[in-house]
Amino acid sequence: MVDINTAQSKEPLLPIHEEATTTTNNTSSVLKAIIANKYIQIASGPLASALICLFVNGPSSSRNMLAVLAWVFLWWLTEAVPMAVTSMSPLFLFPLFGVSSADSVAKTYMDDVISLVLGSFILALAIEHYNIHKRLALNITSLFCGDPLNPSLLLLGICGTTAFVSMWMHNTAAALMMVPVATGILQRLPDTSNMSGNNTDVQRFCKAVILGVIYSTAIGGMSTLTGTGVNLILVGMWQSYFPQEAPISFSSWFMFGFPFAIILFFVLWIVLCLLYLTKSMGKSLSVYLDRNHLKRELELLGPMDFAEKMILTIFGGLIVLWMTRSITNDVPGWGALFHDNVGDGTVSVMMATLLFIIPNKKNDGEKLMDWNKCKKLPWNVVLLLGAGFAIADGVHTSGLADELSDSLGFLKTAPYIAIAPLACLVSATITEFTSNNSTTTLVVPLLIELARSMDVHPLLLMVPGAIGAQFAFLLPTSTPSNVVGFATGHVTIKDMIKVGLPLKVAGVALIALLMPTLGAYVFGTDKIV
Repeated sequence: MVDINTAQSKEPLLPIHEEATTTTNNTSSVLKAIIANKYIQIASGPLASALICLFVNGPSSSRNMLAVLAWVFLWWLTEAVPMAVTSMSPLFLFPLFGVSSADSVAKTYMDDVISLVLGSFILALAIEHYNIHKRLALNITSLFCGDPLNPSLLLLGICGTTAFVSMWMHNTAAALMMVPVATGILQRLPDTSNMSGNNTDVQRFCKAVILGVIYSTAIGGMSTLTGTGVNLILVGMWQSYFPQEAPISFSSWFMFGFPFAIILFFVLWIVLCLLYLTKSMGKSLSVYLDRNHLKRELELLGPMDFAEKMILTIFGGLIVLWMTRSITNDVPGWGALFHDNVGDGTVSVMMATLLFIIPNKKNDGEKLMDWNKCKKLPWNVVLLLGAGFAIADGVHTSGLADELSDSLGFLKTAPYIAIAPLACLVSATITEFTSNNSTTTLVVPLLIELARSMDVHPLLLMVPGAIGAQFAFLLPTSTPSNVVGFATGHVTIKDMIKVGLPLKVAGVALIALLMPTLGAYVFGTDKIV
């Protein structure tokens, strides 16, 4: 039997140390909870917004819009809440801050550009579901492989395939498709982690391939409207700010974007060949990688079935309809038959609808696509585009663009030929620290107001600003495509800077060359709007 008095005598009368320990543990737990739940990041948006409302002078409409911008961009930068949730925040922030009505801001989240994105994403999911992208990659890569192995041609084939795929779908989706294809080819090579030294042929080739893939997704996306959200934001802003002007069609952008992308693509290939490929590389790699390996992969996929052929047919038809809807001012496209009421989004959704009508001839009653396969639709990108259009509209209508455009006043004193490259350089610098879409959303409205004050064509600044926002070549966190490639472990930040910096310089120089020449022909930038 236990003596109660004895037991009690062993207990401390004043458990001071235990309380102190408990208090310390509780404080530590609270701090950990605050950090883990991102309460600081969440509070940063409303706090910055409140500080701007209290201490920033100026018209209430532009001040409130600046407060909303600070809230949204801080949440985007800190990832306080999921990106898609942040992208929906203008739906409640704009009405609460008096920037615009609920109906007005909601309408910016669905227009022809958003329809274009939705239809393209559904088609991209169909291509991914039936492994068409993998078949395409293996066919083109085996074509460029060479016999004996030619590393520079193989690199050209992999990068060229990636750029082509990225022309027709979002950069991130293209990277997610093509990086596994590239790593699948590299897996036939020996494990580079067990090799001594940093200059082995295998390591250098792996770096060249991964860098080539992630940068080719960005370059390929520049050539078409569907390749990246930045181009779509540009088109949406042009229509919003200048509704009386002819819209930028798929074909007109292609006439400028494709030559630009082709030249920059070959610059990328040359830089990679000079920095990473050696003359002896073909001999050392041919032991592990040759055309027979690629042919075996193709044989495993089997012949193309009816479903794959139909999807390629729909895909080809969509491209033709995009290219011929509006050809030139003198030669109207098929859109004139419908009094120009149709847009690129009309075609995109119409062709995507066929995927849910045509059977795949695999199982009775089964179509090429069903809605269950569309659950992977990247709604975060769609909402991000909507938020970009809402912010651009708010910056314009609130008068904030007029206030902020003064910060870019140094462009007014620049020579005419230097205006485009300087606008491109501003965006290319900012985009390393924010997303491409965010950079475009912030910078392009300012460039529009600046163009008005300078009496130059707005597209002379808008196009370089939008393209510059896609030059996110230096850091892995600059864009999701870079993250996908960086996650393979084959490249380092030093590698990205070594290739990305000359690529960025070449891009700005190319803008300086093409905007006064090809840009004047395609967009009429030598005229006044």
